This record gives sequence, structure tokens and C-alpha cells, in this order.
Amino acid sequence: MVNLSKQHPSAYKSLIALNGEADEAVKQAGLDPLLGELVKIRVSQLNGCAFCLRMHTRDAVAKGETTDRLAVIAAWWESQYFTDQEQAALGLAEEVTRLSVPPREDWNNGSLNDEQISAVSWLAVVMNAWNRVAIRSHYPVAP
Repeated sequence: MVNLSKQHPSAYKSLIALNGEADEAVKQAGLDPLLGELVKIRVSQLNGCAFCLRMHTRDAVAKGETTDRLAVIAAWWESQYFTDQEQAALGLAEEVTRLSVPPREDWNNGSLNDEQISAVSWLAVVMNAWNRVAIRSHYPVAP
């Protein structure tokens, strides 16, 4: 097992800096930080990253997220729990994560402007990178 953060710490630090930039872009775009956590959770679900799922679920709960919404985020489009803006962000995050799926753009219901689309896209790009670092490095996930 190779821990990527320990093998190449400068690359890891660069990812931390990019993460900060993506979080700041979400904030500057006027998006709720909780929406950012939902995007991080959904991307981590799609990638199967247990470490990031646990971390961002805890972060979402600390920011006031409900267990009901967390329970159905994997099927967000089928529930009435998420706002139009949250649905647009989750659809965009899925499109960024599933590169093999042709781009659709039907996820955008007009609830995200260009700055918000860019911010959510960057957040999903960074989260995909974190998922790969955590999975490849075999970050432990234990009770």
C-alpha cells in the first residue's frame, strides 16, 4: 500500500490548496456550504469512497443536515427533499463525475448561474481527486 500524501507531500499540499479554492468559489458564488457537502457526498457515493463519505456526512450533520435527506441523497431526483438549486448542483456533480456519460445539461433547471456552475464543477473535480487519493492510499475507515 502506498500512501500518496506521504510519498509526494507537495502534490498533496497542492490538492489541499485547490480544495480551499473550490470551497471559496462555492462561497463567492453565493451557494450554501451545506450544498457543497451534499455535492461532496454524492460524488463520493458514485466513486465508492467510504473515507470521504464518512467525513462529509459528519460535516453535513454538523452544518445542520437531516438524516432523512442524507438517507435519500443517492436517489435525490426521486425525492422531494431537495431544492431546485440542490437538484441542479447534484445533477451537475454527477455529470462531472461520470465522464463516460455524454454531457446532457438537462440537470440545470435554471437554478444555477454561470459562476455557480463553475464553482460546483470545480468542487466536484476536487472531490473526485480526493476520492482517488483516499481509495488508492487505502485510508482506513473503521468504527
